[in-house]
Amino acid sequence: MPSDMPADVPARALTGVLTTVRRTHPVPPYPYPLAAVSSRPTVTCLVVRTGEATTTRRPPWTWLLALLLVAVAVAPLVLQWLGNVDDQRLVDLDVYRTGGRELLEGRSVYGFVTPAPQLLPFTYPPVAAMLATPLAMMPWPVAQWVWTAGIFAALAVTVGYGFRAVLDRVAAPYRGDDAPGSGGILGRAAPSGLVGGLGLPMAFAFLTVACTYLMPIRDQVRFGQVDILLVALCLADCVVRRPVWPRGMLIGLATAVKLTPGVFLVYLLMTGFGPGAREEQRRTFFMAAFTAALLTLLPFLVIPSDAADFWFRALFDPERLGANAATTNQSMRGMLIRLYLPDSLTSLLWLALVAVVAWYGFRHARRALLDGHAVTAVALVGLMAVLLSPVAWIHHLAWVVVVLGALVGDGRDPVRIRVAAGVWLYYVLPIPWWGVAIKAAEVPVLSPVLGKIVQNGFGLGALALVWLLGVWLPRRREAFRALV
Repeated sequence: MPSDMPADVPARALTGVLTTVRRTHPVPPYPYPLAAVSSRPTVTCLVVRTGEATTTRRPPWTWLLALLLVAVAVAPLVLQWLGNVDDQRLVDLDVYRTGGRELLEGRSVYGFVTPAPQLLPFTYPPVAAMLATPLAMMPWPVAQWVWTAGIFAALAVTVGYGFRAVLDRVAAPYRGDDAPGSGGILGRAAPSGLVGGLGLPMAFAFLTVACTYLMPIRDQVRFGQVDILLVALCLADCVVRRPVWPRGMLIGLATAVKLTPGVFLVYLLMTGFGPGAREEQRRTFFMAAFTAALLTLLPFLVIPSDAADFWFRALFDPERLGANAATTNQSMRGMLIRLYLPDSLTSLLWLALVAVVAWYGFRHARRALLDGHAVTAVALVGLMAVLLSPVAWIHHLAWVVVVLGALVGDGRDPVRIRVAAGVWLYYVLPIPWWGVAIKAAEVPVLSPVLGKIVQNGFGLGALALVWLLGVWLPRRREAFRALV
């Protein structure tokens, strides 16, 4: 209730005022699905239903219950990989931690490899080694659990912002039978006690668990990877409504740590300049570029030899990233390399595809933003980070979480829900490895042709997702709008 409202206003008089306001100025959706997890013990909403003013409270135990359900559901995955044999456990986290330790001990960050059988070098910019020093100061078992918890925290942020439209709708304490779209996936006029109380935490828990079992996210836990953190940083920077940080700073940080989020600088450049450009996007671009440049130049002052070693030698050695022809490389270049064409022809085809796919993807991302669909724009740009990169392992496809959020939307369109479910299932299954098995069967014609197509399944799927988000989804929005 507004602070200047007299305490003794009759409930029915207040109901009339609120009903009038609701008809002329619809209340915006719940601003932050993650805001329900806060230090405040309850969330209070004024509900208008049948002429009475009532209050719906979300008890604090609802979020504790959601957290417990998530913990139980993901425990088998976490325990499997954190209980793995030593030389197979969180091998990428071991790389980060060793890079930080080498820096602290004054040795070359780019001159080591992890112990056999992995033999992995540090492949990230030098600022990443500086940020990894706290991990190097932790005991290895503690670092494993801290990092794994960080993976799920980043996933929670990604789910919260990626699925914000549907979570906002679930969080609404009341939606009358006459509300637009009340016949959607949530049905008609759900009981306020469920939707306003337990509904949001349970929906959030369900989406978090579902996304955990996507193969790119399972690999985050398996290898102790950083990708979902970068996804969360870029997504939050683009879609949060009132950031407490300078917008663009998180994209700059992500770009300085792993280069591939630099595709968001291209996106901000395209949306901040030219016809229909937005001033906010222009400011965000300058902040992101400034942050990335600052964090790139800082190591030249602190660890100059390592900085020079990375930017003038290690960066140009693609084999440091691993076998580029391996099945796990699902970038366009990886798919072309597995055709085993002459190197010059492979490079030429790759550059041509990069130009075409970049033009197509960034153009549709810009259009999505201008049409008011920021999550769709972020999903498209994230797919560009995977497809255009020379090397993109399966765990780089953590952007699929944002893709699913864009497809689901506010949850009212059952067709979009079914398509999202199909995409989810596709990226849960180990499809590229089925291709390896088909090739190993050595069936004439079938193995070399179908096997290779299936082996490239996630990369080809990412190309299909660009079309799905850029072309099919806008058409589906228009079709559904015409129906309701």
